[in-house]
Amino acid sequence: MKEKADGLVIAAFAADSLALGVHWIYNPKKIEEKFGRVESLLPPQPDSFHSARRQGDFTHYGDQMLLLLESVSKQNSFDLKDFSRRWQEMFADYDGYVDGATRKTLASYKKGKLPENRGSDSDDLAGASRIAPLVRAYYKDVEGLVEKVRAQTAMTHNTEEVVDAAEFFARVTAQVLSGTAPVKAMKKVLETEKFEISPMAAWVQKGLASAEKETVETIGDFGRSCHIGEMFPGVVHLIAKYEDDLKEALVQSVMAGGDSAARGSLVGMVIAAHWGIDDLPEEWIDGMRAKDRIFSLLSGIS
Repeated sequence: MKEKADGLVIAAFAADSLALGVHWIYNPKKIEEKFGRVESLLPPQPDSFHSARRQGDFTHYGDQMLLLLESVSKQNSFDLKDFSRRWQEMFADYDGYVDGATRKTLASYKKGKLPENRGSDSDDLAGASRIAPLVRAYYKDVEGLVEKVRAQTAMTHNTEEVVDAAEFFARVTAQVLSGTAPVKAMKKVLETEKFEISPMAAWVQKGLASAEKETVETIGDFGRSCHIGEMFPGVVHLIAKYEDDLKEALVQSVMAGGDSAARGSLVGMVIAAHWGIDDLPEEWIDGMRAKDRIFSLLSGIS
């Protein structure tokens, strides 16, 4: 199980790095015409929001996930204050893209708010997309995991739906690690009273019902943006349709356009928890410029 727990983190990073070259291109036809089928790590385009990055780097989501992994590994636990301090230090001199949720959270720091109530009102699913390091550290203690993922998400995205989404995918991934297939795990988690009465019930059902449909068009119908109501059913669709094919799930997420980085990290995390990462091309893993750092930090988590 430890190998798969490490693998789900690596898959989440690989998904972000694969998305970097075409991240936030919302027209899938443009992606296909200019890049073809994206099966390799690409550098960002000069007009990209990530133009300061290089091939094999991460988007600002992946950079924050790496920071979370570092915090958890160095502390051998999740300490919100430590993560908050590292996060603030990174963005004090950050050369990558700074999104709205980050700007609002940094403004809250300046007002002296505590980490517990510092987060923005952003409804972007990105706040929940970086939880893989916490799943790795706490998958044996599901209730402890839930507490940690909710806290880290609320630090920057303090809206009920996004924080609940982080809990949902954490619970799903923990069940998958324990041997439940991804689709079955999503259905089981959804059966709990909390999620049955939440917007996630409709989003999960939409995603599951679309599993036989073509991905690019389906995600276009749901919406390609960062907002949770658009992205959540797309994540479920990819997990359901490609439950047995991690590589294809991540390729199709990229080819669907829009916020493929956050979407892919969640998809990669859940499917890799089931199958491991043997299905991922070696070049995706070896091509990540932070590969050695990631493996070293993972080895530091007991």
